[in-house]
Amino acid sequence: MIARIWKGKTKLENLEEYTRFMRDRAIPDYSQVEGFVKLTFLRRTDSDHAYFDLITFWENMEVIKGFAGEDYEKAKYYPEDDRYLLEFPEKVTHYEVFAD
Repeated sequence: MIARIWKGKTKLENLEEYTRFMRDRAIPDYSQVEGFVKLTFLRRTDSDHAYFDLITFWENMEVIKGFAGEDYEKAKYYPEDDRYLLEFPEKVTHYEVFAD
């Protein structure tokens, strides 16, 4: 199993709206991919910003390539992300899951 980790950052006032967007749009999108296993979505705040970490779990790297494309380390964004995100990290990180 492979874990794919993405990080995002919004203004604090967008915390709940972005959370709803991710629940309504991104999570169903990931869940429909054959070979998707599960996900964990984390969020935290400081006095100015909200931070999100999305950890998705996939059966193998081929499944990730089917989802993300051949440049599988490139982050996937939605058009709506322009309204919320302050930064657009170009890459995600992958880890082999050796214990769960």
